[in-house]
Amino acid sequence: MLSNNKIDHTAIISDSVKLGNDVEVGPYTIITEEVEIGDNTKIGAYCHLQGWTKIGENNLIDNHVTIGFPPQNIGYDGSKTFINIGDNNKIGEYATIHRGTTEGRGETKIGDNNTFKLYSHVAHDCYLGNNIILDNYVNLAGHVVIYNDAYIERMVGVHQFVKIGNLSLIEAHSKLIKDVPPYIVVNGHPAQVAGINEVGLNDKNVDTDVREEIRKAYNILYESNLNISQAIEKLEKVSKNYEQIKNFINFLKNSNRGICR
Repeated sequence: MLSNNKIDHTAIISDSVKLGNDVEVGPYTIITEEVEIGDNTKIGAYCHLQGWTKIGENNLIDNHVTIGFPPQNIGYDGSKTFINIGDNNKIGEYATIHRGTTEGRGETKIGDNNTFKLYSHVAHDCYLGNNIILDNYVNLAGHVVIYNDAYIERMVGVHQFVKIGNLSLIEAHSKLIKDVPPYIVVNGHPAQVAGINEVGLNDKNVDTDVREEIRKAYNILYESNLNISQAIEKLEKVSKNYEQIKNFINFLKNSNRGICR
C-alpha cells in the first residue's frame, strides 16, 4: 500500500523511524532513533525529532522545532524515557519538547488539539491535557501539569511541579510558582488571583447555573477568610453536585504547592 508521504530530498530519516500515511517532512529536517509519526502529520523545515517519541495524527509541526531531546536534568543518565503527543496539535516555530526522566514520570505527555506558539518550551515529565494554548515564549519547568482548556499567555514562566486547572487563564509575563485552581485568572510576578475566567466560561458556553456555583466557590475560597481545608469543607457542604465544582474541590485536595492567592 502506498503511503503517499512527501519527504523533501534533503531530509534525513533513520530506518528505525515509523511514518504513517500522508506524512510531510520539510527541507533539512532530521528524524532519528525510535520516532513514530501518525497519519497526515506535517513537519516543517530544519526540525529535529529524536528519542523514544510518538506523535499522533494530523499534527502540524512548524519550522525549527525540536522534539525528543534529553531532559535538562543533571541526574538524567541517558535511560529510555518517552514523549507521547496526541492528535491535532499545532507546534510553532522553535518550540522545544523534552522527554521524561527516570526519577519522574518517565514520560512527557501531551493530549489533543493543543497549540504551542513560537519559542514555547515543554520540559521533562510534563503532563498536558487537551485544548491548551501556550503562547509565545511560555516556558514550563519539569513535572508541570496543565488540565484541559487552559490558556497561558506570552512570556509566562511556570515553576516545576505546578498544576494549572481546567479553563484557567495565566496572563502575560506572569511568574507562576503555585497551583492555579480551575476557572481562575492569575497575573503578576509572582502570580496572584485576579478573578474568574469569565471569557473562558463564555467561550465554552458554560450554563448560567454552573457559572453561579463557580462564583460561589470562588467567593468561599478567596473572600471568606478560610484556609484551604476549611474552604474545602464548606464547599462540600453547600455546593451543588456539578461536575465543574467537583473538579474544583478535587483540585484543591490534590494541590501540593499551595494555590495562588
